Amino acid sequence: MAIQTTDVEGSIFDATQLLGLHVTEQKGNEVYLAAGAVHHELVYIESETNGIHSIGLLAKDGDALRTIRRRVEDENLRIISEGPECSGIEDGFSFVGPEGWIFEVFIDMQPAEPGRLSFGPDRYGHINFHPRDVRGMMEFLQRTLDFRLSDIIGDDYAYFMRCSPDHHGIALIQGQGTFHHHAWQAQSIVDLGKLGDRLNRVGRELIWGPVRHGAGHNVAAYYVETSGAVVELYTDLEQIYDENRPPVKWSGEENWWNMWSSYRPESFRDFGIPPVTNRH
Repeated sequence: MAIQTTDVEGSIFDATQLLGLHVTEQKGNEVYLAAGAVHHELVYIESETNGIHSIGLLAKDGDALRTIRRRVEDENLRIISEGPECSGIEDGFSFVGPEGWIFEVFIDMQPAEPGRLSFGPDRYGHINFHPRDVRGMMEFLQRTLDFRLSDIIGDDYAYFMRCSPDHHGIALIQGQGTFHHHAWQAQSIVDLGKLGDRLNRVGRELIWGPVRHGAGHNVAAYYVETSGAVVELYTDLEQIYDENRPPVKWSGEENWWNMWSSYRPESFRDFGIPPVTNRH
């Protein structure tokens, strides 16, 4: 994820002191952070607005990158960069997808020294955003980027989609065209409790959780970062190794959001930030 933020120092504090990422590079108005030994999994860009700069997707290899490039052309989508926009990437391109969301598809990210051994997630996990045309976005991700359906919620209400054994790499919920959260994998539910303690010490709080989701089965906790986006720390996400597994279907009335309770904060989906459009 690349996120534009009006308070880059506050965003760095949240990512390093609350979530537990480490800074790998600072370049101009860009700050690169990671959980593991890669150049970056999250980028903050100092800006006059808070919003999503781009969604990064790792292609399998050069052939896959070229295939996606051809599909993007066939969709008549606007290419905004013929090369990598972010530091630490060998090759890639960026384009404007449905509803103005900018995607950067890349290969060969350079490794980096792992951060200090203290606390933090194992790796970046997935994103959740709320397109206006949720079915159209789902079909675009299937058609152009080879995402597969894991769970379907209601009648065109939500789709959980995967591109690896993880139950979902992208979750889509019908909404107002905003990005909701970026999610990070922890080793155990104990890490979620420690996150709550760190938030409490600086006068902040979880906005929901820990909960056990039905769709994906992960245990998760959420807080709001400085940019206005939500951050999820989770563990125990379902793994799907059968590429032909049919999607699990939930009715709109079923409790797919929390297997431990029917409670869900009414304000939970009100958080989030929009895509930043017309960058070029």
